[in-house]
Amino acid sequence: MNITDKVVIVTGASSGIGLATARLLAAHGAKVALAARSTDKLDHLAAELPDSFAVPTDMRSVEDIRNLTEKVLRHFGRIDVLINCAGRGYDAPTEQIDVAKYRDLFELDVVGPLIAMQSVIPIMREQGGGTIVNISSGTSLMYLPNMSAYSSVKRALNSITLTAREELAKDNIVVSVVYPYITLTDFDRNMFGVEGGDFEQFEAEVDANLPPPDSAEYVAARILQVIETEEPEQFAHDWMRNLP
Repeated sequence: MNITDKVVIVTGASSGIGLATARLLAAHGAKVALAARSTDKLDHLAAELPDSFAVPTDMRSVEDIRNLTEKVLRHFGRIDVLINCAGRGYDAPTEQIDVAKYRDLFELDVVGPLIAMQSVIPIMREQGGGTIVNISSGTSLMYLPNMSAYSSVKRALNSITLTAREELAKDNIVVSVVYPYITLTDFDRNMFGVEGGDFEQFEAEVDANLPPPDSAEYVAARILQVIETEEPEQFAHDWMRNLP
């Protein structure tokens, strides 16, 4: 798909990968609908990006997500692309995972994207097609200590994405998943965690043994690439294809 003049919903647009993606797509001529919980940040971004539209949204709320879709459709008249960037991590040994926090994580990282997909699919089908991109994680391709909670929800998102791709091919709706590597955002500072979690230690080991983290702009470029190529999976780096 050529992104120029397309209407694109980006969730998690107020920071990190979502923010970089919104800016990149706007620079390529897309009309970007910006979704996140932070009203102030969205308003500032909407003032920065031409043809953009801010809709404060909590991706754990069914009502908010459906309101997002309805407002974007009413404002732009169509929805061509959905990019599910909103998400949160969890750094904890399996034994110490707080079940309530895990349920909250699942609501945000899996159920929210699923509801958003269900909201846009009928619209895209009626339009004759569309694109959905779900942002996963390289951790979903590995078995990393302390990452079982986060990895497991992203694995679920991977499965939903690639299964939906098969189901919706007949409707000309392309569904893809992107696997970012460690990215320079505030993600680690915002994740759930427990005392004794070793995500910082893991990052230090990565720094010593693997390439340095990517910028959010680098990941945004990969997201744009998968929209254009319509591939089922986009890895931040080719070596990730062989994980674990």
